[in-house]
Amino acid sequence: MDLDHARAVAVEAAEAAGALLLEGARGALGVRPKGGSGDVVTDLDLASEKLLVERILTAYPSHAVIAEESGLLGASGGEWTWLVDPLDGTNNVAIGLPAYVVGVALCHAGRPMVGVVHDPVTAQTWSAIRGCGAVTASGARLAAPYRPAPHGPLLAWTQGYAVARDDATVRALKGTLELAARRVLQLWAPLLSWAMLARGDIDGIVGYRAESVDLPAGALIAQEAGIEIRALDGGAFEESIDGTAEDRSFVAAHPRALPHLLDLLR
Repeated sequence: MDLDHARAVAVEAAEAAGALLLEGARGALGVRPKGGSGDVVTDLDLASEKLLVERILTAYPSHAVIAEESGLLGASGGEWTWLVDPLDGTNNVAIGLPAYVVGVALCHAGRPMVGVVHDPVTAQTWSAIRGCGAVTASGARLAAPYRPAPHGPLLAWTQGYAVARDDATVRALKGTLELAARRVLQLWAPLLSWAMLARGDIDGIVGYRAESVDLPAGALIAQEAGIEIRALDGGAFEESIDGTAEDRSFVAAHPRALPHLLDLLR
């Protein structure tokens, strides 16, 4: 498998989808409810997903694709699976907030090997191949810096759609973070948070039962930029598309900042 070619396909597809989103966000969105948790889906989600899936399956007809809105497409049962988030930040777009990205990951046996996140608003793209580092669109290497935070870290929070509003663990975690952090951002666009962490814009991410589509692309980019990811108890964390929601609770930060965050969460 030529992972450099796979990344090129993913980058081109994500940037084309981003151009579609950027243009479409200026017009009528066609917003509809999605599920019973207050989430929404728009015509843009579906159009972007269609573009991404067609480009990926044209290049790799023997692969499977798991798309956020359409589910499993293409050939199932193989070793290679693409994960597509056509519009991460739909709720932001629905209220006119320009904070959204496109995410694409290629996984081998459930483990992400290629990750791409594209921000249409700022025209930036970040990508990574496992073991080869993370880069910007120009090819510049991403290296997450360590910056001591005397007034507390700047963190992002993400959680899965199925998490109840009165979840006791969520209340305890968020209460602890609010007291210790300088800010806790809830961006409604987890892949954007991962890119910000890889760049050094924020100091960490805490996730609770995160959605599987929100993990592989961004987590791989962050890891390849030097970020460490652990389970909330400090144990090992695998950013796989397999497993259950309970397996997708984590804390991510620079290795020198991670012990302090883990101490807080314990």
